[in-house]
Parts: sequence; C-alpha cells; structure tokens
Amino acid sequence: MASTIPIVTLLIVMLSCHAANAQLSPNFYASSCPNLQTIVRNAMSRAVNRETRIGAYILRLFFHDCFVNGCDGSILLDDTATFTGEKNAVPNRNSARGFEVIDTIKTNVEAACSATVSCADILALAARDGVALLGGPTWQVPLGRRDARTASQSAANNQIPSPFANLATLTSSFAAKGLSTRDLTALSGGHTIGLARCTTFRGRIYNDTNIDANFAATRRANCPASGGDNNLAPLDIQTPTRFDNDYFRNLVARRGLLHSDQELFNGGSQDALVRTYSNNPATFSADFAAAMVRMGNISPLTGTQGEIRRNCRVVN
Repeated sequence: MASTIPIVTLLIVMLSCHAANAQLSPNFYASSCPNLQTIVRNAMSRAVNRETRIGAYILRLFFHDCFVNGCDGSILLDDTATFTGEKNAVPNRNSARGFEVIDTIKTNVEAACSATVSCADILALAARDGVALLGGPTWQVPLGRRDARTASQSAANNQIPSPFANLATLTSSFAAKGLSTRDLTALSGGHTIGLARCTTFRGRIYNDTNIDANFAATRRANCPASGGDNNLAPLDIQTPTRFDNDYFRNLVARRGLLHSDQELFNGGSQDALVRTYSNNPATFSADFAAAMVRMGNISPLTGTQGEIRRNCRVVN
C-alpha cells in the first residue's frame, strides 16, 4: 500500500501541470454564452459576403496577435495620447485591417452575454470562421482567453515574421513560440487567401533568381521598381479568394509572391512537405487546423489574468 503514495503524488503533480495548459476549452462559454459561436459565425458570414478579403484580414490579425506576447487581443487596442499599441508597428501599419468587423461581433456578443467573452476569443473564433467560409477547414477553438491590458509595439516590430525572412529566421521565429517547422509551413498556407502590397514583394520580383520568369513579369507590371508601394497583388495567383492548396502548387512552380513564401521550397528542409501539401489538400487542411489550435494556445491570459474588455479597442 505504501508504494502507491508516490504514484498518487506523481499523478497529482502531473494533473496540476496539465491543468496549467488545459485552461482553454471549446466548451468554456457553454453555459455563460451558449449562442457565442452562432453569433460570431453569422457576423463573419455577412462580412465575408460583403468582401471576401475579410477572411484574410481576420486570419492575419489573429496571427499577428498571437505572435506578440500571446493570443491576448493586444493587437486590437488603439493608440491614445497615453498608450502606444501595436497597430502602428511596421508589420501592421497601413496593412492590418478587419478591426471594424471585430467591433461588430463584439457588439453583438455583448448584447447577448454582457462582459463575458473576451476580444481575444472573438478573434480566435472569427479567424476560424473566415477560413471555413472561404472553403477551408474548420476546427474546435479552445476558449477561455482573457484580454491584455497592455500592448507592445516593440515586440510587434521584432517578433512578427518578416516577408523578407529566410528559412532559418522563419524557423527560429516559430520555434520561439513553441511551433515546429511543420507548423510554419502549414500556417504559411494561410497565404492561399489575401493580397500583399508591392513594398513587401518588390525585392522578390526584381532580385530573386528562384522565380518563374513569366510570373515575375506579370507582377512587375503592377509593382514598379520604385513607387506604387501600396499596389496590391494576390498571394495566391490562382484562387486568391478560395482557401485551398494552390499556394503550395505555386511554390513548386516558383511562383511564391513573398521571399519568405518561396523560402519554404528552395532546396531546403521543407521542400518535401510543400510537395506533399501541393498534392494532398486533405493533409494540408488537417495540418493547418492543428497548427491553428497550437498557435492559438500561445501564452493565453486565463483565470484572473487580464480582463474581459467591454470595447476591444480600449482597456476597461
């Protein structure tokens, strides 16, 4: 009998350690806000029907939120005279969009369940729904995040992966967040939707050699060597408003728009996985969904940490 005591003690320690990582649950609001997911889905459906790019906007917001001190809604905070947020960090300035959609969802959620659901959770759900509405996979979103009272422009400038990064830099950026190279490649597949500004891919189409010549010429027509910084091009030249695996087919054909995209298929460690995703959309979809859950688990505020913001743009 005495020999069972250490085992019981060990189980308690293991369970308590696991509990620290298990505070998020898809059922977190099952009783406190039972219609939450329907409210978010309906608002996203209306928004995407009005403008398909909304799906890409919200997915990017979630990515940029999670990579800066965890998925805590900090990217949603406005700058004020006494507060510097993340919206004007280099990766977000003039390019982060979709905030009004989150505002609308938050208003609808507050009407149903006041002061209950965090902006961080709303963003996580909206990102999932945007992907699904454009033909991508769906997944259960663990919930229970709370909202940050702070933000970090410097962390946004330094921790969000750059479109100019090489594979080694991308790998280390993701590893710093507890994400694998498989997660990196799967999540990069989010670039199957959305548009990029000329300033982010000019170096790629004028200087890179691992690029299809016809593709480069097509892109140069709308992205001059100087000027036109905000001219837009689709990240996926084939189906820019449908969430599919064409992004990976483009990489195999050397038609990745960003330097960081083509780095995933350039004689390196991710070539085989890119080929797999290019040939097997189901594998990509499953890996993308799993990677989104892992990214959504980066350093959430839970329990009594942070707050439940009434307005996603300002701390209470």
